[in-house]
Amino acid sequence: MTATANGSSSSAIGPSEVEPAGSPPAAGRPRRAGLDLQQAGLLPSLPAAWLAGRDRDLLAPLTFLEPGLTPGSLPVPDPVDTSAAPLDRRELAAALAVANGYYGHPRAAELAAKLADPATQVVVTGQQPGLFGGPFYTLVKMVAAAKWAAALEEAGRPAVAVFWLANEDHDWAEISAATVLGPDGPQVLDLGEDREPLAPAGMRMLGPEIETALAGLAASLVGDAGDAGAAWAATLGRWYRPAARFGEAFSRLFPHLLGERCPLILDAMLPALKEAERPALRTLVERRREVEAAFAARDAEIEARGHRLQVAPQRGVSPLFLLQGRARRRIEWQGEDGFTLRGAGGPVRHVAELLAAIEDNPGVVSAGVLARPAVQDAALGTCLQVLGPGELSYIAQAAAVYPVLQEAVGLPAAPSVTLRPQALVLEERLLTRTAELPLAALLGDRAALDQAIARQDRDGDGDDPVALARRQVEQAIAGLEAPALALDPNLERPLAKTREQVLRALDLFAEKAAAAAARKNEVLSRRAEQVREAALPGGKLQERVVATAWIAGRHPRLAESLWQELELDPRILQVIGQEAGS
Repeated sequence: MTATANGSSSSAIGPSEVEPAGSPPAAGRPRRAGLDLQQAGLLPSLPAAWLAGRDRDLLAPLTFLEPGLTPGSLPVPDPVDTSAAPLDRRELAAALAVANGYYGHPRAAELAAKLADPATQVVVTGQQPGLFGGPFYTLVKMVAAAKWAAALEEAGRPAVAVFWLANEDHDWAEISAATVLGPDGPQVLDLGEDREPLAPAGMRMLGPEIETALAGLAASLVGDAGDAGAAWAATLGRWYRPAARFGEAFSRLFPHLLGERCPLILDAMLPALKEAERPALRTLVERRREVEAAFAARDAEIEARGHRLQVAPQRGVSPLFLLQGRARRRIEWQGEDGFTLRGAGGPVRHVAELLAAIEDNPGVVSAGVLARPAVQDAALGTCLQVLGPGELSYIAQAAAVYPVLQEAVGLPAAPSVTLRPQALVLEERLLTRTAELPLAALLGDRAALDQAIARQDRDGDGDDPVALARRQVEQAIAGLEAPALALDPNLERPLAKTREQVLRALDLFAEKAAAAAARKNEVLSRRAEQVREAALPGGKLQERVVATAWIAGRHPRLAESLWQELELDPRILQVIGQEAGS
């Protein structure tokens, strides 16, 4: 979808290590171990519940796509409502053919023609135009959407993948910084302060700061990618120029990386799209009270089930924004027929003015995070949305507006939603050198890793002497209970307290002993730390931190590897192995 929230509830990885489900591995490739994200506590409340089969009714009228299915047998419902006129996407498709041809997409005309056919099913994902392609999960989203579309094609259902470029958003912090990995760890490259806080991303140029940022990315690749890294930085420099706009540079990068497999990139500010959105935007104004009541009812239901709302409620506030000049401001309802713009001051204006703006120039009105999914699907006739964990957390709130649009504008049947895959790119040399350590330990907290290294240092299955002593002490204390209570029943609580203090002291000692053992095995410890630095830069999962362009520069075959190895099962953190410089 289109919002940028993708953080999980935690960056700590638990002990679960399982084999990924879903499509079989590519021929000749052994299946890699992965981590169960749900058991590891890496998923927010609502996605975790839906993966477990609970509370899926909160998504209505959207449906949650059951995970773990093999591509080619997807139970995605046919969204075509035979009682309604087919969705006319011809003008939008023609505009996408032109735009994507300009971006360098090799199949722009072919995919656009397919989109124009009302029988074609549409798989949608999206993101803001982050600097240097945004975090790595952006590329994962694109590949996942394209693979879902390919799976539908294999099942005999014409399909096309579309990437919704959220160019209307104005979150400068989200788009203006990129993280690379240098010799001294993570390094943040940014474009400086926000000089126009309310200007949409699609209206902003990269500015002269991009040259310093590009030089920083090139420098971070020199030691690892050599001449290839310098060549990649030069390629990026063709698109990431001071006069280039965020969306333009972003939209040229991904067709270059993915080639024919790249989804069609749909700029949210594309005039043909805004024309297609007009009926939905008008409905959100005309039926504003009904929309607000629907949001309030759904929010209450979500909280009643014990889930936290991803998007804080703002009653009396529209889910729409109005662009005046270069400032995109939230619309706030006033009384029965009035509205104001947040932070703009001035008198209350009549909603007739807003409706006239939508009729004359729908490009000045844009949907916020809770209205955007339905507005998007009204224009595209979406079959499946591929969402990140944060996006999936708010989609239940956003789903409340679908019935309003279905009734008012004949919105096609609401789509299915699925959680995107999550992936980790590691060099084979790191995986090989630490093969004796489980992935869960490598990515867990440092104490757990130290214990795993200590176990290796004890020649395989040798028992931990501290653990053995702990069991013996625990048994000895348990043996004191009967005689102590026979002396005086009041000794029960002091004995329990003594047991707690003694065992806690032994646990603390065990941590120190494990750390000492890990230090003793310096080679394995150093190699394990290298894996952690690559997989958890700054303590966060790599895909949520490191820029797509940096990983692609370090591993030129990355896109092909993702296409071959990425599985669509969203329950597993998958490892994509890469040879150095490949």
